Amino acid sequence: MTRVKICGHTRVDDVRASVDAGVDAIGVIADVPIETPREVTPETAATLLAAVPPFVAGTLVTMPETVAAARDLVEATEPDAVQIHGTLDPGEVADLGAAIAQPVLVAVDHEADLKAYADAADALVVDTLAADGGGGTGKTHDWEQTAAVVESLDVPIVLAGGLTPENVAQAVETVEPYGVDTASGVESDGGIKDHEAVAAFVDRARSEQVVA
Repeated sequence: MTRVKICGHTRVDDVRASVDAGVDAIGVIADVPIETPREVTPETAATLLAAVPPFVAGTLVTMPETVAAARDLVEATEPDAVQIHGTLDPGEVADLGAAIAQPVLVAVDHEADLKAYADAADALVVDTLAADGGGGTGKTHDWEQTAAVVESLDVPIVLAGGLTPENVAQAVETVEPYGVDTASGVESDGGIKDHEAVAAFVDRARSEQVVA
């Protein structure tokens, strides 16, 4: 079954609604050097992640300058997993993975050294990244190219970038990813989740399942 992550939570009510919709992971964004309505303070991130129940992965999404900064933020927020965007090279990702207990995911686009990051990380989030390395662009990319990545790399691939309730079923059918990830695609406003859209996204992400 395709796993579903909803990213960019800023309110506990939205965390609860996403959990009720059946998501597998909750994303909370903190300590990023870009302008986004989805960023929260480390203190708020800790509160939101604490609201994630067992069997759902509370995921810290961040853009740290150094491995030490990432490790300190992990200690302060206590997530179940960490997703790094655009700031650490493969060697630093490996160092972070060795320094913390949590799985490390890395957001990449097709211009990155995917093999090197796959060797360093526990999973790759293939996204449509902005020039500054941030996600949440609301833009799709070449799904056929991502499908080839799924076939070629022995690491879980999470598909992100412009996914909505309207296109996620087709995306899953085309790419056959380990999971899908969206933020802006299920919002009523920046950082505010549309609970009906979240529920529809989860349902449709799982409506096209490939039988082995």
